[in-house]
Amino acid sequence: MGNEEGEWVDMQILSDEQIRALIEEPKPMPSGLEPLGAMSKRSQHYRKDFSFVCPTSGNEFIVIIRKSAINMLDFSVILGYKPSYIHEVFRLRRYNGKSHHHSNVLERGPRFYDFHIHTATERYQRQGGFEEDAFAEPTIRYQTIERAIQCLLDDCGFRPQIDTSPLFTNQPIP
Repeated sequence: MGNEEGEWVDMQILSDEQIRALIEEPKPMPSGLEPLGAMSKRSQHYRKDFSFVCPTSGNEFIVIIRKSAINMLDFSVILGYKPSYIHEVFRLRRYNGKSHHHSNVLERGPRFYDFHIHTATERYQRQGGFEEDAFAEPTIRYQTIERAIQCLLDDCGFRPQIDTSPLFTNQPIP
């Protein structure tokens, strides 16, 4: 992967502490995420993306919502981080529906077929050959895409717009 000067740039491995800090970083609530507005249909799925920049850190994030047009249990609600040094999304958290079996290969854990939450880990990045968020744990916190979105909002530092306004963050008012 190249940068502006055409030099090769490797994806930086994020530590578990960096991942946790990015997940917990206070984020503005993207407009249209809750309640979820209309989604675009692509092939057999509906999708909607919400990109935003955190005003205090300048970090760029994206929330990706994807759901099957055929199976209501097949969905993903993703919090991605967009590092400035690459043009790819680093998936921090992924809230998946109950549409496939999953097992944590490095932990040699049992396979499960349930709603589950993926989290990026340093271990899976370092191992190579795996997605950064290959580790997942089953959950009973949601059974619908709407509840999965609420879990992402609850877990990942999202704040109502009033909480992120300059009045409450001691930032200069533009």
